Amino acid sequence: MFGFTVVALAFLVNMGFSAAPTPLYVLYQERDHFPTIMITVVYAAYAVGVIGALFLAGHLSDWFGRRKVLVTALLVDAASGLLFLTEPGVLGLLLARIVCGVSIGLTTATATAYLAELYRGVRGTEGSPGRPQIVAAGANLGGIGTGPLVAGLLAQYAPRPLWLPYFVFDAALLLLAFLVHLAPETVDASASRPRLRPQRIAVPPHARSLFLAATATGFATFSVFGVLNSLVPSFLAGALHAHSHALAGAVAFTAFASGALAQIAASRAGLRQIIRLGRLLLLPGLAALMAGMWIPNLAVFITGSVLAGAGVGLSFRGALIAAGESASPHSRAEVLAGFFLGTYVGLSVPVIGLGLATQYASPRSVMLVFVILVAAAALTSSRRMIVHLATGSLQAGSGGA
Repeated sequence: MFGFTVVALAFLVNMGFSAAPTPLYVLYQERDHFPTIMITVVYAAYAVGVIGALFLAGHLSDWFGRRKVLVTALLVDAASGLLFLTEPGVLGLLLARIVCGVSIGLTTATATAYLAELYRGVRGTEGSPGRPQIVAAGANLGGIGTGPLVAGLLAQYAPRPLWLPYFVFDAALLLLAFLVHLAPETVDASASRPRLRPQRIAVPPHARSLFLAATATGFATFSVFGVLNSLVPSFLAGALHAHSHALAGAVAFTAFASGALAQIAASRAGLRQIIRLGRLLLLPGLAALMAGMWIPNLAVFITGSVLAGAGVGLSFRGALIAAGESASPHSRAEVLAGFFLGTYVGLSVPVIGLGLATQYASPRSVMLVFVILVAAAALTSSRRMIVHLATGSLQAGSGGA
């Protein structure tokens, strides 16, 4: 189990580092005197790196081996940490976030497949077949929540807040890269490799309606994570007059951790049940987030982040399963490529829109419009998914609801 444990930790820490700057953006804003819109641009640069890596290199571990690609991803993220440390100013932030996004684009599919293969290698046909997926979900969302928590605590209570968090994460990434290098390989990299090409995006005609509903759900729900991971510290400081960096990190942690825990808790639930439960948690969570800003009340705001995080985690899981199972097995990778494209666009474009809107309206008013739009989109798209599942739209898939 050495390899499985090390890869899970590497997945968690790498995802954690991708979100570590969340509570630090306010400090960068104070240091460099840039407007809130620049925070959203810097954050969106990360999504650009992720999308580019997903479609240009996300499938390379099938050819070169899981271990080699994951080690490379960890080293690339460590390089982004060096950029944070050595390249001051907005340009350095943009470059560091793009490089970090490339690392995450290399990591997500590679680490998820690596965990499943390592688990089968140890357990064989014994054990729970869903365990690797549960661990991967926990490492993914749990890592994104842990990163801001660690960075926020260090920024609040330790010296050099714009230096120490990156040093700590870089040290952890380098150590984990060495440990992953010692883990067993699960892919035969000696076979002939096809010519390098971007990942294709294709959706079978019979699956397009369900695919669009699933992708719309992914877009809407990940826009919530985008806001929590970029603008919430500014909202906390402005609307709630809460300037603690530790608190900003803790709020992000509660949202992503609740998303991971909700996915784990609902791992045995049916697909339609997951979608309904996600909607049931997301809508009141968004309402509580909004109420917490308008009252204003920090406890209500945090409650909303917990409920919304859990709702996003479940809604995204349901949308991912529906998108994947709406296609025949030989086209599933291409369908998922399109799904992740829509999802990561949701992670960036709405955040930029919100950043622009805050230049002309109060954060509370901007968040009110955002919550209404996301709630309407999530409600409509999830309802469409449930209708398709109920009428047997997964005819070409491998399972169903």
